[in-house]
Amino acid sequence: MPSWVTSASSRSWMKSVGHLVVLSSLCCFISGYSDRDRVRDLMSKYPLIDGHNDLALQLRKLHNNRLSQIDLHNVSNVATDINRLQAGHVQTQMFAVYVMCWAQEKDAVRLALEQIDVVRRMCTEYQDFELVTSTQEIKHSEMKRKIACLISLEGGHSIDSSLPALRMFYQLGVRSMALTHTCNTPWAESSSKLYNVYQRQNNSLTNFGKAVVVEMNRLGMIVDLSHTSWETASAALNHSMAPVIFSHSSSYSICNHERNVPDWLLKELKKKQGLIMVNLHSKFISCTDEANISHVADHFDHIKKVIGAESIGVGGDYEGAVSFPRGLEDVSKYPALILELLKRNWTESELADVLRRNFLRVFEGVERVRDQLNSTGPSEVQIPVEEVQNPCRLVLRPPDTRDHPDRSRSSRAWQEPKGLLMLSIVLLLSSLHMIQ
Repeated sequence: MPSWVTSASSRSWMKSVGHLVVLSSLCCFISGYSDRDRVRDLMSKYPLIDGHNDLALQLRKLHNNRLSQIDLHNVSNVATDINRLQAGHVQTQMFAVYVMCWAQEKDAVRLALEQIDVVRRMCTEYQDFELVTSTQEIKHSEMKRKIACLISLEGGHSIDSSLPALRMFYQLGVRSMALTHTCNTPWAESSSKLYNVYQRQNNSLTNFGKAVVVEMNRLGMIVDLSHTSWETASAALNHSMAPVIFSHSSSYSICNHERNVPDWLLKELKKKQGLIMVNLHSKFISCTDEANISHVADHFDHIKKVIGAESIGVGGDYEGAVSFPRGLEDVSKYPALILELLKRNWTESELADVLRRNFLRVFEGVERVRDQLNSTGPSEVQIPVEEVQNPCRLVLRPPDTRDHPDRSRSSRAWQEPKGLLMLSIVLLLSSLHMIQ
């Protein structure tokens, strides 16, 4: 066939396609069914599961966790409340239980328990919310038109290097844990160099850290790699039997911030059938304090190109960051992001995956591994004392009696009454004070 015939055929085909696009747009205009209507219908059918929100942190900072002082339908000075979650078609919200890193080696466990308490309270005291702990419960909440609340623990320092503590957090409803925040733990390495603690060489996930991952697999708790170093993330990916997530991270190729994920690690994530939930914080989107929706969509486009739409979700990080892109200032704005992706020729099926189906697949995979490990008992692995280096950590051990056989008896005779003696002195002084 002559080249001029082929060229003419191509031009004719392109012209026909152009006519179809114009005709389609004209039909939409005539019928009144716009792209915004498509987004509304799509998000009504596949409402969003958001991987990360720090509302609990703001409730502590602004209101000292006194829920009686506020109405969660309309909360000022934050980007998240019930009305805006509903406007943004958010059906499931992973609420982060975050404790500052400087509480490590102090009262991180207590603070985490208090944050779990406030999340459980807000998700049980308000009828619009429902506390959930499984994929089945997420689906039931959707049918009841509730906003499902999942609890995640943001930072492994909150378990104080204790597998029993990890299990107790699970019993309280925690279904995901980030191995680190901005500080290293004795067993895992952070992407941040903000705190000079627990520095190690070539040991980004210790033997105890691997035991944490395995116990999370056994429990059915999602391993979250946001905030970890790339080396820790890679080690955890290799060691985990279940899919893992980055609950609020973006693409390093688009913005070279250490909190983002490089392409080689994205490919490892895909092999594990895991999920990266794109963070909307401007610093992680444009590497500056200024960003827009187009910049956010660039991250989605790039990650899709590298590992496919089936590995992407949304983890907004609202309340945990100070600046967000123009047009995405709060949780009600999510439809604007979906509209931008729709304009970039993302299919409705791909967007349904991003909005909801990908997270459910991953969580179901975690639950499947849990069921497979049902006959495995709780791990009794303990972290070596020398790895913790915590002066506030009580080490229970019997006294050394090798040199003095009688020391054990005398030591106990001193140690046990000592507390009673101090109590007696306090009571005596109190009595004297009352007499006076």
